[in-house]
Amino acid sequence: MTRRLALALATMMLPLASVSAFETRTIPGFADPYKGDAFDPAADPIAQIDAALATARSSGKRVLLVMGANECHDSAWLANLLAADRFAPVRDRYEIVYADIGMPHVRGLGRNPDVPARFGFRIKGTPTVAILDAEGRVLNRAAAPKWRNAASRSDDDIYNELMD
Repeated sequence: MTRRLALALATMMLPLASVSAFETRTIPGFADPYKGDAFDPAADPIAQIDAALATARSSGKRVLLVMGANECHDSAWLANLLAADRFAPVRDRYEIVYADIGMPHVRGLGRNPDVPARFGFRIKGTPTVAILDAEGRVLNRAAAPKWRNAASRSDDDIYNELMD
């Protein structure tokens, strides 16, 4: 009887869950915030990371390494959010690198595996966001994978985490 009741309640809640799961959010200035071009497939992400680390050493900033892909809605959402006016203080705080790693958690869709390997990551979802000190040490190892649901996180949560 308990199992039937639980199933009945879950079935009744399904329409409510699907509405929030498919909620469309907006970012001012972006027609489709779930699509983007921040992750350049023609770029050399290792060279970009090395350049950002060199700049960080002279500027005192940290590096925000966003490992993702344009075809990943969470990666595109995060890149577009970081480009929004509200996130100017975040852009001022970090040297930001968008490393195109494809979607290595989906067989055959990974690219540039040397990027996550360099920092000791086994990618479980994109984006994976690493905060690096100027020497290239990962400062948020446990938190880095949780960004794979970036499009579901509140803007305030993202802003506050990056500004702490």
